[in-house]
Amino acid sequence: MNISIIGCGRWGSFLAWYADRLQHQVILYGRDESKRMKSLYETRTNGLVQLGDTIKLTSDLGEAIQHAKILVISIGAQSLRTLMQQMSIFDLNDKAIVLCMKGIEATTGKRLTQVVNEYVPKTATVSIWVGPGHVQDFTAGIPNCMVIDSRSQEAKEMLIKAFSSDLIRFYYGSDLIGNEVGAAAKNVIGIAAGMLDGKNKTALKGALMARGTREVARLIKAMGGNEITAYGLSHLGDYQATVFSEYSHNRRFGEAFVRGEPYGELAEGVATTTALLRLCDLYGVEMPICRAVNAVVNCGEDPDQVLLDLFMRSLKKEF
Repeated sequence: MNISIIGCGRWGSFLAWYADRLQHQVILYGRDESKRMKSLYETRTNGLVQLGDTIKLTSDLGEAIQHAKILVISIGAQSLRTLMQQMSIFDLNDKAIVLCMKGIEATTGKRLTQVVNEYVPKTATVSIWVGPGHVQDFTAGIPNCMVIDSRSQEAKEMLIKAFSSDLIRFYYGSDLIGNEVGAAAKNVIGIAAGMLDGKNKTALKGALMARGTREVARLIKAMGGNEITAYGLSHLGDYQATVFSEYSHNRRFGEAFVRGEPYGELAEGVATTTALLRLCDLYGVEMPICRAVNAVVNCGEDPDQVLLDLFMRSLKKEF
């Protein structure tokens, strides 16, 4: 099957490698000015995966779109609207668009599928691919379980058939709202986990996971999703890869931030924190962990005091 990957970062490059491994005809798109794309043109590796000669590299967005039935998008969530504006001038009829990215638009609080649907024709399908997994583990042959969700059952069936392998077992999602919000929110929990690591309070990660899942479940329910989705692969199931893993950008960002150390990688959870607070206010949901992360990262409050206040709050029933 013809597949194009839009986005040449760590995950996008892996997805091109993965689709090629499954014998698909793959094009990987990246912007001309992208340092990552320039490096891939020169070396065909990003240090994690080596791209085979059967994968075509292009900086022509129209070529990538025209080539493929399935368009897999893997970029920073806050850049999605700009990309969709660029894509909308091309023929997207009958395309299967898959978002392999996690986040919520910070300026509007919109889920990413909502953003995409503003720019695509009704004949296109929009799906998400979320759940746990790091490139380093997959390329080492360590398998994992992930979720594909969509309003279209036909799209889910086609995508799971196209991408299932010995490395990834897919589950059919049945709650697009819950899976999108849960996948995005886990990055905020990842930053909080890093803050605990940076302040030598790692023992509190158990409490963080328990309370984090509860507050995300409350938001999902308020938004019209199924609160049980927070306990599935898109959120709680992704905690190992986000809250504990050495590879987690969000955890490492939180740890570096409270230690006053520079950290140059993208931590999607920073913008997601702003988006979630917008949704908290809109739906009247209490999310103390999200507010704590915001207080430290965006408001400059003392992390020791914020973490103390967060976990030593007034006595109340657990459930």
